[in-house]
Amino acid sequence: MLAQYVYPAKAGLFRIVRHGRRWRSMFDMQETGRHDSAEDALAALREQWPQARLPVSLEEWRYLPQLAALTHGRDPDEPVVRWRMAG
Repeated sequence: MLAQYVYPAKAGLFRIVRHGRRWRSMFDMQETGRHDSAEDALAALREQWPQARLPVSLEEWRYLPQLAALTHGRDPDEPVVRWRMAG
């Protein structure tokens, strides 16, 4: 999962997703634009959907950090844990 800000509204789920060096603004599963900063993405979403009453500040959105362990697999230098089956 990529790092993202999420805000559920009556109209649907709004997301601002980090993608490389840029940010994508999304409404439900539809990308609505690409931006240089998360703040620019928020401003674009607020302009496109004024009726959604999206918060002005990203601090009011839920932040979900990137889950590197799931997207890149385990660290090859990390020891492997093996479990024995009860018999």
